[in-house]
Amino acid sequence: MTWPTPDPVLPGQESVWSFPRPAICEPTLAHITIEHRTLNVANTTASIRTLETSHPPSYYIPPADIRPGVLRRGAGSSFCEWKGQAVYWDVVLDGEVLPAVAWSYPNPSRSFAMLRDHVAFYAHAFDRCSVNGETVVPQPGGFYGGWITSAVAGPFKGIPGSRLW
Repeated sequence: MTWPTPDPVLPGQESVWSFPRPAICEPTLAHITIEHRTLNVANTTASIRTLETSHPPSYYIPPADIRPGVLRRGAGSSFCEWKGQAVYWDVVLDGEVLPAVAWSYPNPSRSFAMLRDHVAFYAHAFDRCSVNGETVVPQPGGFYGGWITSAVAGPFKGIPGSRLW
């Protein structure tokens, strides 16, 4: 397998190639917002970000900072070798259902205990997701939930040919 060449790291950036493996999670004071159809879905400065080699950060938002009543348990689940069993959430806004656009870990592994009761969202499903006012680009690949901003340098897992990174 051929590993990619990391992109140059510009001032103020982190390289996803310096993120750890296995993954970690850490609190962040970044201002995270999610907007859809003129509604504020989430707004927080108390999220937790996960960091993993080759992935842009995913942000997990505390329930108190998510618009009340928008989350409905969705179908399906998945398993992360580090975080544990994930469940999926639909977002319901004014009768519009966005299926399986968020996920959480009700019983995360010990190393990820701080993720309990926090919810992460796929950026591609919403009109605007931002970190510190910058609109994010969804991580490529469909399955992955990282949020790309100018603060991270890639290349990012999810692009063609990255399956085995």
